[in-house]
Amino acid sequence: MTVTADQVGRFQEAFRALTDNVAQVVLGKRHVIELAFTAMIAEGHLLLEDVPGTGKTSLARAMGQSVDGTLSRIQFTPDLLPGDVTGITVYDQRRGEFDFHQGPVFANIVLADEINRASPKTQSALLEVMEEGHVTIDGVSRPVGSPFLVVATQNPIEQAGTYRLPEAQLDRFLMKTSLGYPDHAATVRILAGTAQVRTDVEPVVSLDGVAGMSSLARDVYVSPVILDYLARIVDATRAAAEVRLGVSVRGALGLTRAAKAWAIAHGREFVTPDDITALAEPVLAHRLVLDPEAEFDGVSARAVIGQVLLDVTPPTQREQG
Repeated sequence: MTVTADQVGRFQEAFRALTDNVAQVVLGKRHVIELAFTAMIAEGHLLLEDVPGTGKTSLARAMGQSVDGTLSRIQFTPDLLPGDVTGITVYDQRRGEFDFHQGPVFANIVLADEINRASPKTQSALLEVMEEGHVTIDGVSRPVGSPFLVVATQNPIEQAGTYRLPEAQLDRFLMKTSLGYPDHAATVRILAGTAQVRTDVEPVVSLDGVAGMSSLARDVYVSPVILDYLARIVDATRAAAEVRLGVSVRGALGLTRAAKAWAIAHGREFVTPDDITALAEPVLAHRLVLDPEAEFDGVSARAVIGQVLLDVTPPTQREQG
């Protein structure tokens, strides 16, 4: 199905409304907000990693409030159990039956706050639902609803009391990014009390609207030469000397979906090489497992992706047609 210019315009208007809404809460971070909503429209999940106090939770909460759906928050702690996330079955003695009590994962948007403070066993409770959109408990599969988005926050692994997320868990996140501290101008405005920073916002797009945006993004055109370019980038991550485990097929598919959403959000009904390069680092870097020697030498996954983008030649305008 071909995306029309009118559809692109309506998509842009809704995307801009979402971004503007959250920008009232998170100052000076419009690019990160756009990445976050791109992950939502591409039907993926978002991981925010940063030091405490940079607004990770505020961003996630504002995203949930901007969409007229259900929002739940899970505070991950070392004593959190898998059942505290997914829910449990409880025996009702009066009726002689087992009742299922839903956990907080049954919501349209789930804020998993400080996800790396929970044990690996509890972290794994999210694996099935993030991939398949349902939870299996006592042999019964229960859908969590649609759309479904996990926005997880974590502190850097060097922080005390944290656990490293396993590779399978990281691969479930479409994007990983960070907010960082506000820029100088925004900091001065906040300190002077002139910035009208809000803590709560009103919904601007309905759940059906989000579903419609996701459906439209899926129809954005990706030419064979763009797909070839993306595949060569993925292959290069697997062949890099510093990498022990490169980008998975899930990662390649995720970059394709994200590039489609990014393209239409920026006024195009087709994907360009610039869309791929703009999203390669947030979509691919967290999926790489570096060689221990490379890590010891200070090599970062972001640097590897940057070098791959320099080494892999993008298609020319003529090749794109």
